[in-house]
Amino acid sequence: MHSALADEYRRLCRDTAAHQPLAYLRLRRAIRNVIEHRAIEPGQTLPSERDLAQTLSLSRVTVRKAIAGLVEEGVLTQRHGAGTFVAERIIKPMSRLTSFTEDLRARGLDPRSEFFERDVGEVTPEESMALNLSPGVQVVRLHRVRYAGDEPLAIERTVVPASVLPDPMLVHDSLYEALETRGCRPRRALQRLRAVLLGARHARLLHVPPGSAGLNIERRAFLDDGRVVEFTTSWYRGDIYDFVAELQTD
Repeated sequence: MHSALADEYRRLCRDTAAHQPLAYLRLRRAIRNVIEHRAIEPGQTLPSERDLAQTLSLSRVTVRKAIAGLVEEGVLTQRHGAGTFVAERIIKPMSRLTSFTEDLRARGLDPRSEFFERDVGEVTPEESMALNLSPGVQVVRLHRVRYAGDEPLAIERTVVPASVLPDPMLVHDSLYEALETRGCRPRRALQRLRAVLLGARHARLLHVPPGSAGLNIERRAFLDDGRVVEFTTSWYRGDIYDFVAELQTD
């Protein structure tokens, strides 16, 4: 694993097409790449900062900065006195607006979706309030189970104004990728998170026993001009996901 990481870092240094002038960003990319290619498995420990600095001829400050970014993204986790590990649970920072697909790809996992609903209809009163839309406006609805490989992780119900996404079939896996191609990727979001016990139907779809711990999340996402572009209600498995928020004093 040590040699695989060193080889990948040196490859990125030589790759003019993907050249990144900042060393800490090259190292961050190298670590992410070896995780994606499973050269480092979940739960495995990374070499120490000192070992990485010596092997790659980098300063420990550079190595520490590269690792800190991946810890913040939830790709790596640190245990005091034990070292830095590839995250076994999926740690989702609540300070960054990223998609489910982006989160899983960053961890070397294979995201996919199983759709139950993907259609266009008239906005309901609840959806109208959440999206700030007038009655009678058309919206796109997506109802799906989100997977990492064959493992179901979450159930999502998403509503998007048809004015920004006219065809639900444009969403193959990532909603945000589909919105980005139309210049409508959200820039900020408000989320509400609640601990719940999963009912029989949700538990069956997520392959866990009824009454298992889950997380219910409502997200309203906004464009730069203040328009609401997404209203999503999700149910996540509590045995796999951790949502982390950074808190600061004024």
